[in-house]
Amino acid sequence: MSSPTHLSQRMIAVQAPVIPDVAALIRNNPGTISLGQGVVHYGPPPEAFAAIEGFGGAPADHHYRNADGIPQLQEALRAKLANDNAIHLDDEQQVLFVTAGSNMAFYHIVLAVCDPGDEVIVMSPFYFNHEMAIAMANARAIAVPSDERYGLRIEAIEAAITERTRMVVTISPNNPAGVVYAPEALRQVNELCRRRGVYHVSDEAYEYFTYDGMPHLSPASLPDSAGHTISLFSFSKSYGLANWRVGYLVAPQVLMRALQKSQDTVLICPPVISQLAAAGALQAGPEYCRRYVADIDAVRRMCLQRLQELTPHCIVPQANGAFYLLARLDTPLSSMAVVERLVCDHKVAVIPGSGFGLTDVCHLRIAYGALEAHTVEEGMNRLVTGLHEILQAP
Repeated sequence: MSSPTHLSQRMIAVQAPVIPDVAALIRNNPGTISLGQGVVHYGPPPEAFAAIEGFGGAPADHHYRNADGIPQLQEALRAKLANDNAIHLDDEQQVLFVTAGSNMAFYHIVLAVCDPGDEVIVMSPFYFNHEMAIAMANARAIAVPSDERYGLRIEAIEAAITERTRMVVTISPNNPAGVVYAPEALRQVNELCRRRGVYHVSDEAYEYFTYDGMPHLSPASLPDSAGHTISLFSFSKSYGLANWRVGYLVAPQVLMRALQKSQDTVLICPPVISQLAAAGALQAGPEYCRRYVADIDAVRRMCLQRLQELTPHCIVPQANGAFYLLARLDTPLSSMAVVERLVCDHKVAVIPGSGFGLTDVCHLRIAYGALEAHTVEEGMNRLVTGLHEILQAP
């Protein structure tokens, strides 16, 4: 008897995640410095660990809890949203929902809003997990090009809206480009979505990582935004809780039942111990993250300065947020081919732009937040040396 071999055509059509592919290259080339992974170099605050001391001693600690989050975390998040984002929840209009990371939050939203064939507008370059989630739901990602500095093009977004459009997605501060969208541009997108009757999904995982005085705006803080704005947040970056998997969303109340169905099917409830750790982290407040931001900013400036050595064959628009730089290279090589050469020949890894939908011109995403400053500096030495060799090759 033969074994089954059928694979879902839907999943075959979903792009392969680039992070595992690059990770395999790194494993096969010991000593490689990775400027690829989008995490911070610091761990959670002490308050996160204090909050879980003694957990597990009672039988109830091991039971399922509410799908939308434990009361302690819900209460702490409401205060955080009001203080840090100027989002004052109206329970008649909005729902606060805790998830296992903001990736899961986004997937829940896609399932709640989109039918097969519906369209979701994303900015190019897009975050690959967003595009993958849209495809997995049998919807279509419509990539709208950004400008030369990776800023929003409002007219292009409006031109892309059709009768099948259900959402417009913005990520600010941005992954992969590191841009922080101007508040006025986000206001225009939010108003456009309200006027055209589509949801504005605002991914704000990097909300505290802004530099050079750039402000962060949460679109859900705008007047008359509650009925059409969906906000996604994460503990992975700001509080160093990446593998604890805690995120949350704010969405119109009309989506609550669909969110409950998706959460109950996929997860039942986020891990309670992780939620307690997240509630503890919130006691430390955003100051915990901000104490590291100045050092990360210094690393950002060093990376930008080093990459200027490759001008005009390597162009990196100024990036004022998150911990990414997106480099455009003047080379006929594909971005994955460049990454392979960098890892194999120079022992430094970055992420190919092809994963973010950039296939016409070679792009590389460089992450500078995951390592201590001296390690990033050595990684940049290797990267600049390798790119100089690649870009100067006939």
